[in-house]
Amino acid sequence: MVQRLKFYIDGQWVDPQTLKTGAVVNPANEQPLYDIALGSAADVDRAVLAARHAFESYSLTSREQRVALLTRVVEVYKTRAKELGAAISDEMGAPLGFAEKFQVGAGLGHILSTLEVLKSYAFEEQVGSAMVVREAIGVVGMITPWNWPMNQMTCKVAPALAAGCTMILKPSEFTPTSALIFAEILHEAGVPKGVFNLVNGLGPEVGAAMSAHPGIDMISFTGSTRAGIDVAQKAATTVKRVSQELGGKSPNIILQDADFPKAVAAGVASVFMNSGQSCNAPTRMLVPKSRMDEVIAIAKAVADKTRAGDPRAVDTSIGPVVNGTQWDKIQALINKGIAEGATLVAGGPGRPDGVTQGYYVRPTVFANCNNDMAIARKEVFGPVLTILGYQDEDEAVRIANDTPYGLAGYVSGGSVEHAGAVARRIRAGNVNLNGVPNERTAPFGGYKQSGNGREWGRFGFEEYLEVKAIAGYAAK
Repeated sequence: MVQRLKFYIDGQWVDPQTLKTGAVVNPANEQPLYDIALGSAADVDRAVLAARHAFESYSLTSREQRVALLTRVVEVYKTRAKELGAAISDEMGAPLGFAEKFQVGAGLGHILSTLEVLKSYAFEEQVGSAMVVREAIGVVGMITPWNWPMNQMTCKVAPALAAGCTMILKPSEFTPTSALIFAEILHEAGVPKGVFNLVNGLGPEVGAAMSAHPGIDMISFTGSTRAGIDVAQKAATTVKRVSQELGGKSPNIILQDADFPKAVAAGVASVFMNSGQSCNAPTRMLVPKSRMDEVIAIAKAVADKTRAGDPRAVDTSIGPVVNGTQWDKIQALINKGIAEGATLVAGGPGRPDGVTQGYYVRPTVFANCNNDMAIARKEVFGPVLTILGYQDEDEAVRIANDTPYGLAGYVSGGSVEHAGAVARRIRAGNVNLNGVPNERTAPFGGYKQSGNGREWGRFGFEEYLEVKAIAGYAAK
């Protein structure tokens, strides 16, 4: 039974210091599902105390012990995959099949890739007369979002466990159940008490207390740029390490020699995936002005086939967005795009035809946009695509980089060499060529206001390590 009114601290389910609850709402029908406990600074204090005590012994465990532990986590995770998928679908609206395959699958992938890194990672190397040692940074505070719950939890928790850190997780209050199940998975796998702790709550209360806490050595945060700035400011008072993955407004450049039917259709579909609730979604499509009409026709055909509906229905393409606040924000930006003179190709304001409840957004495409429009500047975080025209590749790159964000970019061209040459000019942490998906062992993270630090694979693992030089060895 999922313990929604308790927190997981020091290896057991405990009551909050003071019981305060919040409702979790099903975005598909706007009905409350259940209440969860919301924590306070006092609950954070209790979790930090447990994590600091556990760090003394867990940080000294061997590589072999941590490999065995992560292997058990993988085994138990697989047995709870269906349950995790159902929870994600109910709480954030992802179609059930998508939640099971991609949302839950991403989490498993991160644990497995971390396990492979751990098996061969060089924790020590001799440099002259010094032994350079990489060791666990300490107690880590983790704040994760609702849009890809298991992806974001596992790409923080798995490398922290592998590095020898202890941790406190605050998952999103909108998608708490998958995190609570994950706590049960870690408990069953034998994670020592105090190593992993979970406190549900709100950002201004639990998140703020974690960010400023002197007993936490590092904060790993995924969320909006606005919230990330607040986390960094609070963390600065204790000079802790801050690793952040924040917002994005990623460009998707379709070059003149690209396969347009394939590249445009794939780009549109990628924006709509997960109801547009992905920080690296290719939401600004840049195409040659001379081919705008061709692109509009392809994009409209994809949008018209994209069905927003019941997450449990087999013919649903996308579900609702996560809550009413997001829905209102998306509607305001759609209306702003119309007011600013963009061409509405598909979708538009309001719910899809025939839908009377639930936070559903019509799959929407705007064309003939310019990069000064709100829909081209702001992160919509919904199934809304903005198509912009360019005269030549230099202008395409200039438009692509004309954004405060720098999380991802996409380029499609007639050859990898051509697309790759353009990709090198994009100021972003990740660039995908010709529709190839992200490589899970490569680093993921952003430039500019999209954050700092990296996640995934060896690069994410190293975020949780400190570097120590011990001089006095015989020089090699």
